[in-house]
Amino acid sequence: MERQSSTPAQYSVWFLLIVAVFVTCLISANIVAVKLVDVAGLIVPAGIIIFPISYIVGDVLTEVYGFRRARRVIWLGFFCNLVAVIGIVIAQKLPGASFWDAQAAYDRILGYTPRLLLASFVAFLVGEFANSYVLSRMKVATQGRWLWTRTIASTIVGEGLDSVIFIFIAFWGTSPSDALLSAMLTQWVFKTLYETAATPVTYVVINFIKRKEGVDTYDRNISFNPISLAE
Repeated sequence: MERQSSTPAQYSVWFLLIVAVFVTCLISANIVAVKLVDVAGLIVPAGIIIFPISYIVGDVLTEVYGFRRARRVIWLGFFCNLVAVIGIVIAQKLPGASFWDAQAAYDRILGYTPRLLLASFVAFLVGEFANSYVLSRMKVATQGRWLWTRTIASTIVGEGLDSVIFIFIAFWGTSPSDALLSAMLTQWVFKTLYETAATPVTYVVINFIKRKEGVDTYDRNISFNPISLAE
């Protein structure tokens, strides 16, 4: 039997915890992404290890609280990441102490280029909103059944768009097209397999939060406009 309730009037401790994990994963992934790592023979940015967790958390948000609440969290994550980037850039431009000799290291690890920032921000927004939209619509279409189908399908769409948009904006014109396509495919497949493997954990977390909150939101007759912040 379908159970449905509206989102809670106040933000619970569980909701705030989920939001904190989402924002932390997003900012952390962007910081560590400068390092390239070898995972089973695949060379990928280190951020790929933690960034997919933000999609898993996004699934929890949409599945439990609905698209409207998830939409607010996505924008919150965007602005928190923007604040972090601004802080890092300002610190980079400030003159270092006379005895501090690590400016080159700081610039290499934490330095951002406008093109990479644009790629990261656009890919994040498009990917996360696509992920949330697909999961929300599939939940209504399946009447809340087969959770695994919507978590995986939303990941395929969201992570696919994220990978294509980021690689295209960040590196188009600087690398051969076949290398770009390979990078897009590699990241897409890795991220999708990552979340697919995490599906049992996603099930446990979602069921736990639903029991604790007494909430199971179905997004019927709502606006999926990504720039609306209305509840």
